[in-house]
Amino acid sequence: MSAPHIPVDTLDRPHRAPRARRAPRAGNGDGPRGKQLPRHVLASWRRAQSALLVHLALRLVGVGVVGLWGHRKGIGLHEILATRWDSVYYLNIADHGYASAMVPACHIGGPTCKLAFFPVYPLLTRGLSAVTGAPADWAGWAISLVASLLAAWGIFAVAEKLYNARVAFYAVALYAVVPHALVLSMAYTEPVFIALAAWAVYAVLTRRWLTAGVLALLVGATRPSGAAVVAAVVLCALWALFTGRERSGARWPVARLWAAVLIAPLGWFAFFAWVGHRMGRWDGYFVEQSQWGSTFDGGVYTAQRLRELVTQPGLTLNQVVVSATVVTALVLLVLLARQRPPAAVWIYTAVLVLIAVGGAGFFHSKARFLLPAFPLLFPFAVALARARRTTVYWVLGSATLVSALYSGYLTLIWNRSP
Repeated sequence: MSAPHIPVDTLDRPHRAPRARRAPRAGNGDGPRGKQLPRHVLASWRRAQSALLVHLALRLVGVGVVGLWGHRKGIGLHEILATRWDSVYYLNIADHGYASAMVPACHIGGPTCKLAFFPVYPLLTRGLSAVTGAPADWAGWAISLVASLLAAWGIFAVAEKLYNARVAFYAVALYAVVPHALVLSMAYTEPVFIALAAWAVYAVLTRRWLTAGVLALLVGATRPSGAAVVAAVVLCALWALFTGRERSGARWPVARLWAAVLIAPLGWFAFFAWVGHRMGRWDGYFVEQSQWGSTFDGGVYTAQRLRELVTQPGLTLNQVVVSATVVTALVLLVLLARQRPPAAVWIYTAVLVLIAVGGAGFFHSKARFLLPAFPLLFPFAVALARARRTTVYWVLGSATLVSALYSGYLTLIWNRSP
């Protein structure tokens, strides 16, 4: 059955407060309604609790399989999830900063290889390590685990705003069992990025413009794909400004909209400028990325790798899964567009897919790059919300098992970064 029709102008529709309370209209939470924000957050948390418990249970299945598999190989779970692949770079930055040489030396990226990694996650890791006295690897892992729950909560909030609590429940459950869901439990930037991104999108949907701007600033300094959040916040704020559709009941609406426009890009541009200064050229970050073998060609490289799926023998399981994920993401993007979601959701998702599919290099990680594009799961969540209970159990049960086994493959058989 088709998903519900959601007009693009949902962004501009006022949310009516309950009449009995005679409260101010819900709008910019940074304005007159700011004092009610804690109550609003608490209510959202209560509604999301059952979904978060299911999400956590499904994630524990995947982590448990990896733990048992690793134990049989004599490798601890902490070592697998917190000290390998990209985690090594973030932990080194947390411990020693960007100026010191990478130890062990980078095989790719050259002597400035650490400049390819954005600062928010290592700064959080360093801060928690300094406050608690815990080693950076444990601090970074703890941050990722907490952020993964905040991300699931943010996804619930966005899906509930667009649909209802039932669809939001299934969106959060599905997010726990996508092929690369194990990354949500690793000392990687994705959990922090998704948490900030989901709440930034929610802030735009609920017209909390200052909150959206600050979150976009932070997410822009977390990963290069933070540009998707920046674009969503800036374009939606500009649209509200130039169409004059921001509700008049909010205090200083124009000032807050302009503040969001100006604040949102600061984190993204500041890191690019800083790397350029360190490398002595304005395009220093792009030079560093090219040394890593990562450029943007509009999707030519991705299309070539997808063609190999049917033209070359001896493909790995990772290649097959990543290829299927990329193709599925493109199909789901079309389905999402047909639902006509609010502008913030569409811009965020479309730019993320463009960055992931249009980038050259690291094909084996493209499914991970697509992990933050959580709105792509909404059509599936709508379908599950309408399905019979036996169908739901079969879909979630089989997906959980496959995801858990694939997580073990990614971390204990596949010899490159997930």
